[in-house]
Amino acid sequence: MKIKNLLPIAGTILFIIIAFSSCQDDISAIGSEIIGDEIPNGILDDSQTIVSYSKKMGPVQSNRLPSYQFGVYNDPVYGKSTVNLLSQLTLEKNDPKFGDSATVDSVFVYLPYFNEATTVDSTTTYELDSIYGASPINVSILASNYFLRQYDPNTGFQEFQNYYTDEGGTFEQHLGEELATVENYFPNESGFVFNAGEDEEEKLPPGFRVKLDSTFFQDKIIAMEGKEELRNSNNFKDYMRGIYFQVSSPTNDGSLFIFDASEAYISIYYNYKESPEAEERENGVFKLNFGGINVNTFTNDLPQNVETALENPNTSTGEENLYVRGGDGIISVVELFGRDLDNNGVADDLETLRDKEWIINEANLFFYVNQDMIAGGDTEPERIIIYDLKNSNVLADYNTDITNGLPPLEAFVNHYGRLERGSDNKGKFYKMEITDHISNLINKDSTNVPLGVVVSQNVSIRTTQKLENPLEPSIEEIPASSVISPEGTILYGNNATDPDKRLKLQIYYTEPN
Repeated sequence: MKIKNLLPIAGTILFIIIAFSSCQDDISAIGSEIIGDEIPNGILDDSQTIVSYSKKMGPVQSNRLPSYQFGVYNDPVYGKSTVNLLSQLTLEKNDPKFGDSATVDSVFVYLPYFNEATTVDSTTTYELDSIYGASPINVSILASNYFLRQYDPNTGFQEFQNYYTDEGGTFEQHLGEELATVENYFPNESGFVFNAGEDEEEKLPPGFRVKLDSTFFQDKIIAMEGKEELRNSNNFKDYMRGIYFQVSSPTNDGSLFIFDASEAYISIYYNYKESPEAEERENGVFKLNFGGINVNTFTNDLPQNVETALENPNTSTGEENLYVRGGDGIISVVELFGRDLDNNGVADDLETLRDKEWIINEANLFFYVNQDMIAGGDTEPERIIIYDLKNSNVLADYNTDITNGLPPLEAFVNHYGRLERGSDNKGKFYKMEITDHISNLINKDSTNVPLGVVVSQNVSIRTTQKLENPLEPSIEEIPASSVISPEGTILYGNNATDPDKRLKLQIYYTEPN
């Protein structure tokens, strides 16, 4: 009886096994021998249909940035860049009162460095971040008479005014008196500790801190108490229009740092009486913040060999090398799936893949570093990013990357892979995972937009900056994180002589029969 009762069950199990085997036959593992037994799916190397090339960007919008550069940097490949800064100051508070017979003691400007602080036994040490170059620079700080507008009059004051990286010459035609000069300046890790009153110490993290002319601020700020010029923010911006930081280097080398303008300020230290009859004088401090408009201007000395390489890029079949550089530098373009020879609006190779109805398991772009043309090592940018040029937006994979909440250096490492380095610390390649983007192109008929490749100083920043003169194909804006990046590199393009180093698109897929 027990055996008879088990026979129907055994038959059912046998039927399920046969059916499962039949279903397995409907899944093709084409190409699995190429990638080994650990990945039982197909792989397509679609590198042959990629077209890639580079373009010099020209002036880029450099106000409303998440942070700003300041200094001189000599890139081993791309030459010397000089980055100046114009800042519009704002009042700590409107209509300030300074007390009776107020007199300025000293004035300091402070631009803090990005840093990581460690405190042990009440002693704080700092590790600086975003410092580039290792040589001193000279700095002149001057009053500016150039009025920075919030809104653009050419749009009927309906849109924000943009300022661009090539406007240094214009700004320098409206400079006022010199407030300070510093020679042989170089960033260091020491913070600042000084007396801030009775039994009080003020401690500041490392930064650019320079003494300014006291008489200027006595006349411009303290002596104007109660006047219309200090009544509100708009009046003040028109009255004291800005401060200009002009940098130079006695050599081709220098140093440059990136800072957060919202943390920068000018401190006016002064003394005063509480009343005309008072004998004792009190100490006060009033701050002018960098809370208005800030603009970076660039002067680039691009080497002739790079200029020549960028003059007439081959946009039809692609280039051997791809150039990428931050600031108002160089962008590379990647066009996937070849040409649209039948003129139906879709690349022919993409049409073929859509007909296959593949399930896309993973898709990656590999950018190999041309170590024969760069210095390598610490001068190489740790991150590059890829984005939708047509819409000036991130790709779909950005929104699904589970590393999005990590610190900037480790964030979005699935989508924007960090530079893979060899044992010699030289960069080998960047791996960009674009699985969702490729899947949407093949299975959801998404538009096959050209892709932009740029250096990034912080991949978590989503904002973009406009080009003063848009370029083809559809290059109108670039990520703000690229504008604040001083570094650059050279990558192999799709026409690299060595086939193993060519720009590669690898697609892992499952193909239903």
